[in-house]
Amino acid sequence: MANIEFNNVIKRYGTSPKANQVVHGITAQVKDGEFVVIVGPSGCGKSTLLRMVAGLEEITEGTISIGGRVVNQLEPAERDIAMVFQNYALYPHMSVFDNMAYGLKLRKMPKAEIAARVDKAAAILELNGLLQRKPRELSGGQRQRVAMGRAIVRQPQVFLFDEPLSNLDAKLRAQTRLEIEKLHRSLSITSLFVTHDQVEAMTLAQRMIVMNAGRMEQFGTPDEVYHRPATTFVAGFIGAPPMNLLTGMEGVREGVILGIRPEHLRVVDSGGWTLHVETVEMLGAERLLYGRLGGAQGPFTILRMNETEVPPTTGQALHVLPLEDRVHGFDAATGVRLEN
Repeated sequence: MANIEFNNVIKRYGTSPKANQVVHGITAQVKDGEFVVIVGPSGCGKSTLLRMVAGLEEITEGTISIGGRVVNQLEPAERDIAMVFQNYALYPHMSVFDNMAYGLKLRKMPKAEIAARVDKAAAILELNGLLQRKPRELSGGQRQRVAMGRAIVRQPQVFLFDEPLSNLDAKLRAQTRLEIEKLHRSLSITSLFVTHDQVEAMTLAQRMIVMNAGRMEQFGTPDEVYHRPATTFVAGFIGAPPMNLLTGMEGVREGVILGIRPEHLRVVDSGGWTLHVETVEMLGAERLLYGRLGGAQGPFTILRMNETEVPPTTGQALHVLPLEDRVHGFDAATGVRLEN
């Protein structure tokens, strides 16, 4: 096992003054045995950062270290990492056993050790009864487990996951998330997991790197990122539905954006702000109210209600107030959190 250190890591495509820079000075340390999720929207540089760790992309500036060893100039095979891709990358003509064993055979490992490693990985991933099947005979979730098994048998210092769940349906994604979480608890191998899905990030991460346009907006635990977002981008990206970001509110000094999560707004009998309800969305155990504060031109706002509360009707005006200790402030010019 090993830690991973990013020291002012920059990635550019091209060498001219107009070169396209896609990663901007990432500095962070992933602890030995930690599961860190890199999350952000498409095109934010998260997969590029992972591929630089793997050695599949060159590092323009800065260094990446694995286990205290700078790996900038090392080939992927020399980095002692194993990578799981979103497309499984299984050999269709090989059995599950042979797919998992192939890398070990290339390293000319003794047959008995190969069999022992594959059997152990198959037991962890509940693939024992599938070892003689071909990939076409497996479900998507089973194929992804085979891909993970192929990584496990390598016994690497670091696991790298590049959006491994994106090809699965919602139910399989939830099941496979649990399997990955159990796998990490069992093996405690340092892991980087890339996703654009903030639910995956929140449920899997011990800590998470939130990226935006090639920059690291925040690095913290899911609890820290959710309850104390460092920027308006993080506040709006993490959370479903996202945090309300309100400008021009009466009684709030100029240049400050108020951040309030939908579950931290309450309906009151009188006073407070007036929310004009435009849509009510029923989601089983809860309802989401979408509307405008103060009138048709007011800031768009979402309020979360539980199923025991009487739902309003479309067009109704409600009095609402935020929970005082759950209001966030951000600088309107920079988007950076104001400490409170």
